[in-house]
Amino acid sequence: MTNYIKIFFIYLLILLPVTLITGPAIPDMTITFGGIFGLLIIMLQQKELDLKKNRLIQISLLFWLSLIFISFFSINQIKSFQDSIIYLRYLLIPVCCYYIFFKENKFFNQLLLVIFISVTFVSIDTLFQFFNYTSKDGFGTDLLGFKSDWYGRLTGPFGEELVPGAYASKFGLIGYVFLLKNKFFKNKIFIQSIYLSSILIVCFASGERMSFATYLLGLIILLFFLNKNRIVVLQSLVIAIISIFLIYKFHPFYNDFNVIESNEHHQGLKIEKYYQCEDDIDKECKKIVNLQPNIFKILQNFSSSAYGEIYLLSLKMFKDNPITGIGISNFKFLCENEDKYNKMMQNYGCASHPHNTYIQWLAEGGLIVFISFILYLYFIYKFIKNNDGDNTSKIISIVLLVILFWPIMSTGSLIKNWYGISVYFIIGISLCLSRAKINN
Repeated sequence: MTNYIKIFFIYLLILLPVTLITGPAIPDMTITFGGIFGLLIIMLQQKELDLKKNRLIQISLLFWLSLIFISFFSINQIKSFQDSIIYLRYLLIPVCCYYIFFKENKFFNQLLLVIFISVTFVSIDTLFQFFNYTSKDGFGTDLLGFKSDWYGRLTGPFGEELVPGAYASKFGLIGYVFLLKNKFFKNKIFIQSIYLSSILIVCFASGERMSFATYLLGLIILLFFLNKNRIVVLQSLVIAIISIFLIYKFHPFYNDFNVIESNEHHQGLKIEKYYQCEDDIDKECKKIVNLQPNIFKILQNFSSSAYGEIYLLSLKMFKDNPITGIGISNFKFLCENEDKYNKMMQNYGCASHPHNTYIQWLAEGGLIVFISFILYLYFIYKFIKNNDGDNTSKIISIVLLVILFWPIMSTGSLIKNWYGISVYFIIGISLCLSRAKINN
């Protein structure tokens, strides 16, 4: 009976990359009940896992207990305890993936296939929406009929969520591993290059700057260290750069407007779009559209930008509560209810979280949680580095960590369902990948 339940959860996790496209509800139920089942298996197999020597379980438990501990000192204790306690379900994902659900190579290979298909579909769907464009209405519907409510942003197959670039950049290299392990695609250099380059193009087209930057960084690292596949990475970079240049040069989204106003604030780029009038094709109509500001404009006036104000507020909260922080998920609560913090948000309302993983742990968990998290990441890195896989598998696993945890970038909140599930699931995949023999 236990084995049938295990197989059931294995296939739920194999399909997790697909259900993540549908939203957070199904993935959350999958990892919650899968984590409970995995915890029961771990408790029943204490001798096999040798919990006293299992560093992955120990470091995960240490990090989780740090969240519980600082909750005693938080501003809103109920909210902090609530989100800290259930955070265990995220930390169980890598443990269960490595020791229980993907120990057999057969299931791990099936997961790689599902991820490859999912990333390919998201890329094709998003690019279809990108080229389904009119100056009047912006990007049209994708293949599933979804359309963004924000002019100039792509949804891909994610409905209301604007995350196709984030999804493709995080899962993209895992799909690449499928190509490397599959006998048919193993030596198909052009196919591999098209796959890798299309993800970078999707990240650019989606307007998700951090996804574009981190995935590009990942490819550059692979270019230097992935000796046996260097030509593939170089070719993919060349294809992507040329394609992006041509898109920027000829796609009407980047060329059919005049800039009216440009500042660093949220939606601070005001432009005037031109298009053919529907009632009179000989006349030219125009409309005013507000877009996200240019990245250089943000950097030039960072302190008064949305990110600048959020980060400065977060660091102020950390400075006022350096050891234990303000409490997990207390950022918005404190911003809205403390005048000294609320006044710091001069141009924007209070955000739901600090938009950077490391700053969030500093503000909400203080040095205790921050140091515990750094130790957790360091252990994950050492675990991968010292595992039994070949050099290719380890390099790709470490690059996946770089894409997830590069410090200088805006991020989602690891406490929130969709982002937290995807990040810890990829950590689990990285651990499994680091024992793989890709070159064999």
